[in-house]
Amino acid sequence: MANLMAAEWQLSALQWCSAPEPAANLQQVRSFLQQLPSFKQHLVVLPECALIFGGPEGWQHRYQEPLGQGHWQQQLVDLACEFQIFLLLGSFPTQSADPKRFSASSLLFSPDGRLLADYQKLHLFDVEVADNTGSYRESDSTMAGEKVTLADCQGLKLGLTICYDVRFPGLMQQLATLGMQVLAVPSAFTKVTGAAHWHSLLRARAIETQCFVVAPNQTGVHANGRETFGHSLIIDPYGRVLADAGVEPGWISCRIDLNELTAVRQAMPLWQHNRFKCELTP
Repeated sequence: MANLMAAEWQLSALQWCSAPEPAANLQQVRSFLQQLPSFKQHLVVLPECALIFGGPEGWQHRYQEPLGQGHWQQQLVDLACEFQIFLLLGSFPTQSADPKRFSASSLLFSPDGRLLADYQKLHLFDVEVADNTGSYRESDSTMAGEKVTLADCQGLKLGLTICYDVRFPGLMQQLATLGMQVLAVPSAFTKVTGAAHWHSLLRARAIETQCFVVAPNQTGVHANGRETFGHSLIIDPYGRVLADAGVEPGWISCRIDLNELTAVRQAMPLWQHNRFKCELTP
């Protein structure tokens, strides 16, 4: 019975239209956390740029903190402890080696207030999109990360990625090779690219890695005019959408059983059949 309970987890994704000021966004997070179902092993994932979004140029740089330190990170630690959850802050600006650019860091906090894992966004969004923003140049303000991060949440193996990373399946294949069971994809997907690719990309990543996926997204029109797609998702290892948040602010939550991974992988043993296995980088 103990092993069965260890395999059961609650996955939750929060979705809203984040504002430029962290304090307002923290109030929104607290409001949602008060509504979520209670479960002993509970992972809650916030979207990309959850605390700071839509400000003028250089706005995120203004709020950057050293990794694992600072007022705003402490606020998330306090929430994780208060609600006794594993809390993944989708991305937050942390100091990098380049004083002119910050790192977009995904930060995982434990129910006892520890920073369990961190990940810096590997793939930066430098693209042209046919929306009211038009040109995105994330690398102007953000320094790309250099590492792959698989976190351990009391036995749950959590792969950390951020938004644009979802278009690069090699990263997910490497995480799967390391033993990933749940893939987190906190995002601020634009309305245009989301309508075209969001559901397809996330279902494909679930199917090819045979993992659960939890992908919270920003939604609505932000203070700087940027439009995000919403439709936060939780997907099972067979590619079935378990929950879709639509476009309104809110949350989705599902009880999962990690034993399902074994059943899916035994029925279709992709890793045994794969003749192009991912080689781990040093």
